[in-house]
Formats: sequence, C-alpha cells, structure tokens
Amino acid sequence: MTRVSILIADDHEVVRRGIAAQVSQRPDWEVVAEATNGRDAVTLALRLKPTLIVLDLSMPELNGLAAASRIVAALLRRES
Repeated sequence: MTRVSILIADDHEVVRRGIAAQVSQRPDWEVVAEATNGRDAVTLALRLKPTLIVLDLSMPELNGLAAASRIVAALLRRES
C-alpha cells in the first residue's frame, strides 16, 4: 500500500480540521503537517515533500497561488 502524505494549509482551523477528518478516513493517507499561512506552507512543503498539498487561495502573509508558485520553483531548481 502506497502512503499518501498530505500538507494542509488554511488559515481557518475549522477547515483544516474538516479536511484532516476526511483524510483520516483513508488508512493509507496521513496529514503530515498543517500551516496557517502561505509562508509556513512553503517551508513545510520544501522540508517534508508531501505527496499532496491542499492550499487555501487566500491566506495571510502569502496567498495560496504565490505559495504554490514558490514551491514549484524551488523544487524545479533542486532537480536541475
């Protein structure tokens, strides 16, 4: 069974809890970290390299779209 690691990034705790509750229904899925803003999401994503990242588009400090762009750019630089 392949394990799916998931990072949840949302500034609303109730949303993070709801997503985590859904994820916990799957034995092969695991929430490995949660972030409350885009900057923390980038840091955690680059450190943990989860299989899947769930990003809220409107978060403080760095929105989800900018966070996704930074994550992809950093990973592409590492591959080069």
